[in-house]
Amino acid sequence: MTWVFTGLTIAALVVLLAGERGNVTLRNVAKPVASAGFIGVALSAGALDTTYGSWVFLGLLLGGAGDVLLLGASRGAFLAGLVSFLMGHVVYVVAFAILGLEPPILLIVGGVSLVVGALVFVWLSPHLDRAMVGPVIAYVVVISVMVTAAAASTVPIVILGAVAFYFSDMSVARDRFVAPGFVNRVWGLPLYYGAQLLLAWSVTLTR
Repeated sequence: MTWVFTGLTIAALVVLLAGERGNVTLRNVAKPVASAGFIGVALSAGALDTTYGSWVFLGLLLGGAGDVLLLGASRGAFLAGLVSFLMGHVVYVVAFAILGLEPPILLIVGGVSLVVGALVFVWLSPHLDRAMVGPVIAYVVVISVMVTAAAASTVPIVILGAVAFYFSDMSVARDRFVAPGFVNRVWGLPLYYGAQLLLAWSVTLTR
């Protein structure tokens, strides 16, 4: 079933990308299905059988909730989705810590993440109104910590998933604040769903 749910996410992603060209109904149906797929991957892989898997499963649930919230076009829906994803990243940090973190890598990658996060905020700041500055700073900090923790776990599938997630969020930020357009989803959505699938599959490491 793990492969079946993986295929479900991939198939729904293809439909979602088609819907993103202007078919709202297709988009609203395909996105939750794609998200349900990566949640199904984790469940079928035995996520709830281990502490690490349970935390990853919670992170995936929060990501799925964020996906549904971001279907809304209002600022309130966007902020709710942002909070859901932020909480998901915090949960992932806890999960990666369970795998064990290498202190030297934590320090080195943490420093790099701090610089990259600052550059991301400099890129976005001219496009933010005052109400969005705080939420965006909080999100950049938390996702930077998530990527740092993933790197310090030294687990390849976790690192790849976290990095893909980071860059997928750059597409969301670009689409929301800088230059809206379908091109952002063409590369951002595959990165996002690929990231969540990798993290879902990572639960098999601790079974």
